[in-house]
Amino acid sequence: MKSDIPVVPRKYLAIFVLLTSCFALWGLLNNMTDNLVPSFQKIFMTSQSTAGFVQISFYGAYSVIAIFASLLIQRAGYRVGVLAGLGVYVLGALLYIPACIMQSFWTYIVGIFIVAGGCAVLETTCNPYVLALGDESTAVRRLNFAQMFNPLGSLAGIILAQQFILANLNPATVAERQAMAPAALDAIVHHELFWVCVPYVGLCAIAAAIWFFFFLSKPTEIDKVQAERTSVGEVLGILVRSPRWYLGVVAQVFYVGVQIAAWTWMNVYCQKELGVTPATAANYYLIALCLFIVCRWLCTFLMKYFNPAMMMALFALGAIAASFGVMYLPSTVLFTIGSLPFSANVLCLCAMSGFMSLMFPTIYGIGLGGIDPKAHKLGAAGLIMAIVGGALLTPWMANIIGNANSIWCKLVPTFDATWDTNLQLCSMSLRASFIVPVICFAVVLVYALAFRKNRMCK
Repeated sequence: MKSDIPVVPRKYLAIFVLLTSCFALWGLLNNMTDNLVPSFQKIFMTSQSTAGFVQISFYGAYSVIAIFASLLIQRAGYRVGVLAGLGVYVLGALLYIPACIMQSFWTYIVGIFIVAGGCAVLETTCNPYVLALGDESTAVRRLNFAQMFNPLGSLAGIILAQQFILANLNPATVAERQAMAPAALDAIVHHELFWVCVPYVGLCAIAAAIWFFFFLSKPTEIDKVQAERTSVGEVLGILVRSPRWYLGVVAQVFYVGVQIAAWTWMNVYCQKELGVTPATAANYYLIALCLFIVCRWLCTFLMKYFNPAMMMALFALGAIAASFGVMYLPSTVLFTIGSLPFSANVLCLCAMSGFMSLMFPTIYGIGLGGIDPKAHKLGAAGLIMAIVGGALLTPWMANIIGNANSIWCKLVPTFDATWDTNLQLCSMSLRASFIVPVICFAVVLVYALAFRKNRMCK
């Protein structure tokens, strides 16, 4: 019986533990980097669009580097891929030091690209590596278990950003900074950039420790098999004949896109609908992330007994229902916990994160499930490059939010269309933008139902 098969065989346990630390590492970096956008806008006194190069650099690295990472592990194996990813991350983080000394925004951007490149190599390598560490029937559970540590890293990233980066930002406004003497401004900027560097450079010690473990370890039989020479043409042929893979890439684009977009606009939604401050609205994001973590852990346990694809289909239905709740339910406060008010629509907004919890690793596992292992590495690159969905769908939601005359606003005609000049939106356009999650979760639902009989989901 499947329940008698170990999720992780004992001989791979040490490797699996170190790999899960990598999952936490890139989750931490993703969320910590999000805070650099408003921080750099203030420190370097740049426009919002210029500060946005932080995200362009970060997600751009994923879309560019993942394919090269797949070619590397195609030729050299998973172990070398992990070593390369950790090494690239350390190099990128160390570049923050001269960026701080020179107070150079664009040097930071280069460093961010390199750091994200290291994360892209790690994600492209670690996901299929985890799938290979045991029996195929437990692969989706194994990947979900490893992925449980990713949101824990994300939570740690938020805390580190708050305690090190945001807590050390000088409260002086841009106008006040422009009026300062050069020496005084230089001292403030140096202090702020120093604390930007501290968490990134400090994490180098953890990355180096993991690197040395893999460097000193001997290649397993998995690495020896994966290091066999296979032509790229042969691998591409396998992938284009595997609809579960190329449709999995499509589903992953929509899933990653909706996760990033929904979390990006969560703060603004809570500000508008509940009238809370940005700092108070951030608490809803923390609640949503905690719910995401708990649900992922619970789902990983339940996959021992239930078909992962059918679980994902059920969660996709729940996410669609929650999205409609965000669009149509009232913002009347139902109860308050401490000083934090909760309404039906905001509860649905938080619930969306719980429903999203199992989607990324499950789509990933199904997408690579049952296809020739020779194609796993290049296939993994496609599934990781799907992170570009965040760069595609977040602007789509933004365009709806910022346009009270959008055709999508006809979906919610009864809500207030009064324009908020501070937030640059109205309740009608903000609610209408959540049709994007409805569409995205519908794509995930169709994918889950189409491949519910996938061999890895028995």
